[in-house]
Amino acid sequence: MIARSRLARLVDSRAELALVRSRFNFMTVVMLLVIGALALRLALLQLDDHEQYVARADDNRVSLRALAPNRGLILDRQGRVLAENRPAYRLVIVPERTADLDTTLARVADLVAVSADERERFQLQKQRSRPFESITLKSNLTEEQVARLAIHRHRIEGIDIEPYLTRHYPHGELFAHLVGYVGRLDTRDRERLEADRYRATTHVGKTGIERQYEGRLHGHAGFERVETNASGRVLRVLERTDPRPGEDLRLNIDLDVQRAAYEALAEFAGAVVVLHVQTGEVLALVSKPGFDPNLFVHGIGHGAYNDLLTDFHQPLFNRVLAGGYEPGSTVKPFIALAGLQTGEISPETTVFSGGTFRLPNHRRVYRDWKDGGHGRVDLELALAESVNVYFYRLAVDLGIDRISRELALFGFGRATGLDLPGEISGILPTRSWKRATFGQPWFPGETVITGIGQGFTVVTPIQLAHATAALAGRGQTAPPALVDRREPVQMVRHDEAWWQAIHEGLEAVVHGARGTARAIGPELLVNMAGKTGTAQVFTRPEELEGFEEREQEDLPEFLRNHALFTGFAPADEPRLVVTVVAEHGGGGASVAAPIAASVLNAALEAGL
Repeated sequence: MIARSRLARLVDSRAELALVRSRFNFMTVVMLLVIGALALRLALLQLDDHEQYVARADDNRVSLRALAPNRGLILDRQGRVLAENRPAYRLVIVPERTADLDTTLARVADLVAVSADERERFQLQKQRSRPFESITLKSNLTEEQVARLAIHRHRIEGIDIEPYLTRHYPHGELFAHLVGYVGRLDTRDRERLEADRYRATTHVGKTGIERQYEGRLHGHAGFERVETNASGRVLRVLERTDPRPGEDLRLNIDLDVQRAAYEALAEFAGAVVVLHVQTGEVLALVSKPGFDPNLFVHGIGHGAYNDLLTDFHQPLFNRVLAGGYEPGSTVKPFIALAGLQTGEISPETTVFSGGTFRLPNHRRVYRDWKDGGHGRVDLELALAESVNVYFYRLAVDLGIDRISRELALFGFGRATGLDLPGEISGILPTRSWKRATFGQPWFPGETVITGIGQGFTVVTPIQLAHATAALAGRGQTAPPALVDRREPVQMVRHDEAWWQAIHEGLEAVVHGARGTARAIGPELLVNMAGKTGTAQVFTRPEELEGFEEREQEDLPEFLRNHALFTGFAPADEPRLVVTVVAEHGGGGASVAAPIAASVLNAALEAGL
């Protein structure tokens, strides 16, 4: 029994050992198969998919970082700087390097003034940045602020002072409306600009030349391929392509003439434009008052911006491009040309001015600006003395349709195409325009006052200057341009005799014995041809209709007429056009003409 029992146990042991061996062999085979499969997969990864996974690893480890280009300079025609990139310093904070950010901010505020707007921008930027990234708290530090922060830097965690280039406008408000300014990129800017060119850019042109020529001034971004850790911190630079700086832009503007025009306006708000007749080059373009464009570069505060918006004189308003004024008597040469070309008048045609004019079967009286009138005058005297009655009668004879056609030839009622944003088209009234605008027919009395530049007609200073250039060039001039030159265009074709007659009449305005602007004649370096005018600020009683200058001193300043003058010189070989609008100046002859004389002399002295 014992033997059988031992034998049975031995058989069981052998059976169990065989089972274990078979299971072990099975597991070995399975493991070998798994290992083989893994080895095969590894081989496939190493050989067939190697490039793909290396690229993925590089994407996680290597990134592209954009480099901002230096913005191009803006220069005047002589190469003098109007907008530059000036070295400056900014205070930055790295959040991860400070244990208590609020304490750091408080200590900084004890050393330099930090405005509420700067704090707000800092907090917004902090939300969009990583903890190890520098965040600007205050830009454009003064030398005193830099020194103060440097002395106390050791006891304030997380701060640093970084050098950078900032846009600077050395002439301040003198070129505010012309050059414009740059400001921080916003959502609307990003929508209209090429994303690749602006990845590292913080500022973009907002107004003026800075906006108009953004594409040429900005340049092209460079890049760096950098190795980063898992948090995105840069470990080293692997490759670098330098940015390509923006183009330096040379304007047609002359700094000396621009300054002379700004100063000549003195206490008056207004506009001055100086053009070259043949080339269309804009030599001066002044809108006054201006503002300091440097305030906008780093973000103007709410209070300061509100002060500009609520200023009675509207310093942010570009009067040259967007200021709409009645042309007043400056339109008379164009009305006269229409009369000559249509045969309604000749240079010898005379009209008697007794001081008043009436339409047949109408009670309303249209008055001349001179009590008792001017007597009998021909075309030259009518222009020289700005005789309203002469042009009342001529306007009625022509009719509004022929007047509008003639004015349209000279560019009234449409933008000149000047290379600046924001130009309006003005108003050239016609029968169809009035019906579309007011739902009313055109009345004869409206034709009468159109003849002296009152009523619905609205021009901008740049329009009036461009039209005067065409008049000076006997129908030919180039479109106005601030950058480069444009080809001359024959805008209007009239008989040479008619051009000559108008030129002689306009020269008599300045140098004739009875010309309205004869007072400036002796001051001029060359003979000038021009026309004075006034633009009504408010609708006056009928008994004062046509009165351009008298009674103005009795009115509050804000109700006085705007004073206008437009002219060209030298009178015999026109080269320069000067157009002036002095708001609430009262009279073109007494205020605008002397300003024009001063500006013209400055241009001549500058060799233009």
